[in-house]
Amino acid sequence: MKREALTKMGLTEEQINSIMETNGHDIENAKKSVGNVEAIKTENETLKGNVAARDKDLKALKKQLGDNEELTKQVTDLQAKYDEDTKSLTAQLNQTKLNGALNTALTGAKVRNPKAIKGLLDMDKVKLTDDGKLEGVDDQLAALKKSDGYLFDEGKQGHYEPNGGSGPQDPDPAQAMIDAFKS
Repeated sequence: MKREALTKMGLTEEQINSIMETNGHDIENAKKSVGNVEAIKTENETLKGNVAARDKDLKALKKQLGDNEELTKQVTDLQAKYDEDTKSLTAQLNQTKLNGALNTALTGAKVRNPKAIKGLLDMDKVKLTDDGKLEGVDDQLAALKKSDGYLFDEGKQGHYEPNGGSGPQDPDPAQAMIDAFKS
């Protein structure tokens, strides 16, 4: 977004500065989200490489195996270990995807402190769907906005007038004494 375009729209310098600041924050948040996506892609490729290498090792052992019972037992044990490792790695990958999607959702909700909000969320109700969307977060965030609005960046608030903000309504006690002595 360019300042010249905003100036042509007839906006004041203060309005332009506010828009540019908000745009800058949005760009920084988008850059952070891209970093999370790249980390997930890298981890995914590493995990796929590990699984492919294990499958290759198993096939090579099975070819060498023949009728030997001891080698059959070793292959069976290795297969069980590899299956367990694959489940573990898949669970880690799913958790990484969930964390990335949750961070993106919290950034979009303008949360001031994502770590604090994560502690307040019931993560048992938060699920990542197959299409990469979070379920169970929006309603929890709405409830938190209602009960603890200070945790969210709502931007600048408008006019603020606290009760009694117009100064004391009582007369000045020193002036009242002076007036009493004058009479």
